[in-house]
Amino acid sequence: MTFPIGGIPGVSALAGSGGVAGIDTTATVAEPGRTGETSGFASVLAASFDQLQTTQANADGLAAQAATGDLKDVHDYMIARNEASLAVEMVVSIKNKAVEAFNEIMRMPV
Repeated sequence: MTFPIGGIPGVSALAGSGGVAGIDTTATVAEPGRTGETSGFASVLAASFDQLQTTQANADGLAAQAATGDLKDVHDYMIARNEASLAVEMVVSIKNKAVEAFNEIMRMPV
């Protein structure tokens, strides 16, 4: 028996069309000195960090419930922990690519 593999959520988060665990890519972040304007990449990155923190807090809460025996379905914890793990991997990958791009730009001759 085979199961179809769907698209990876979060890969299109930078394009503003989706995200890991429902990241709201339409969120706006106001920068100091700017009122009413949004910078696309910065707002997506800030929303990703906020969602990462929320996802990890949810997984930690479910872990505490599992440890105390209050959790009714252990699958909820496993799903939340895997979502948090994937979100961390995505954020670290984005950070690594940004650093790599910065280093490549710095190596360019002027």
